[in-house]
Amino acid sequence: MDFLNALVAIANYVLIPGIAYGSQLALGALGVTLIYGILRFSNFAHGDTMAFGAMVTILVTWWMQSAGIGFGPLPTALLALPFGILGCMALVLVTDRLVYRFYREQKAKPVILVIVSMGVMFIMNGLVRFIIGVDDQNFADGTRFLISAGDFKQMTGLDEGLAIRTTQAITVITAVVVVAWLFWFLNRTRTGKSMRAYSDNEDLALLSGINPERVVVYTWLIVAALATVAGTLYGLDKSFKPFVYFQLLLPIFASAIVGGLGNPLGAIAGGFIIAFSEVTITYAWKKVLIYLLPAPLEPEELVQLLGTDYKFAVSFVILLIVLLFRPTGIFRGKSL
Repeated sequence: MDFLNALVAIANYVLIPGIAYGSQLALGALGVTLIYGILRFSNFAHGDTMAFGAMVTILVTWWMQSAGIGFGPLPTALLALPFGILGCMALVLVTDRLVYRFYREQKAKPVILVIVSMGVMFIMNGLVRFIIGVDDQNFADGTRFLISAGDFKQMTGLDEGLAIRTTQAITVITAVVVVAWLFWFLNRTRTGKSMRAYSDNEDLALLSGINPERVVVYTWLIVAALATVAGTLYGLDKSFKPFVYFQLLLPIFASAIVGGLGNPLGAIAGGFIIAFSEVTITYAWKKVLIYLLPAPLEPEELVQLLGTDYKFAVSFVILLIVLLFRPTGIFRGKSL
C-alpha cells in the first residue's frame, strides 16, 4: 500500500505536471526552432510573442465572460483562442514588415538579427505590460478538476490523492493535435515542403521557383499560432504575468537547443527533457521517501535539491552542458 501511495505522489507532483509543462515548452520551442531553421536567426522576442497572443486571448475571454458566453465545463479561453492567434499573426507580420524585412534584404548577419529581436522583445514586453498591466491575471473558468484528490482517495482507499486539472488535460490534448497538424503540414502540403526545401538549401530552393517571401509569411503565421497556443495554455495551467513569459525564454531556448536547433522533433523531445529536469530537481522528495523507506531511515529534511525559485537555473545548466559537449543537440540540429 505504501508503494502505491508513493507512485500516486510521484504521478501527482512530478509526472502529470511534467507532461503538461513539457507540452507547453515543446510548443514554444517549436516556434523558436522554425524561426531558426527557416529564417536563420534566434528570435529572442518569442517569449513576449507568446505573452502578446495570450494577452489578446485573455481580453477576448473577459469580453465573452462579461457577455455571458461560455464553453460549459471547458475554459472560455478556448473560444477566444482563434482571436488571440489572429491578433498575434497581425503583430508578427507587421513586425516583420517594419523591422526584420529590411535586415533580410540587406543580407544582415544572424547576430545582427538576434540583436534586433532583443529590441523587438523589449518593445513587445512594454506593450503587453501597458495594455494588461504587470500583475497576475485570472481568466480561467469552467470545471477545475477532471479528477479531484478527494474523489481519488474515495475510489481507491489510498492515503494519497491524485488530482488532474482540466487545464492539464487540455494542454496535453491540444499539444498532440497541434504537433500532429504541424508535422502533417510540413511533410504533406506543397507549402510545407517549400518551407523545408528553403530551410535545407536556400539557393537551390530559389532556383526551383520557391517564393522566399511566401515562405517567410507562412513561417511567421505558424510561429504566431504556436506562440499563442503555448502562451494561453501556460497561462491557463499556471498564471498569466507578462514578466514570467520573459523568463520562459530560457527554458524554451534550452528545449530547442537540447533537442537540436532547427529540428522540430528535437524541440518536442527537448521540451520534455527540460520540463522533467526542472520538476524532478525542484520537487521535495520527503513524502515519497517516507512511504518507501523504513521508519529509522525516514528523512527529516525536505530532500529538495533546489528550491522552486531556482528552477530556471536547471535549464541554464543543461543548456551550458549541451553547448559545451554536443552543440548540435540530441537530434543533430544546426549548431549555434
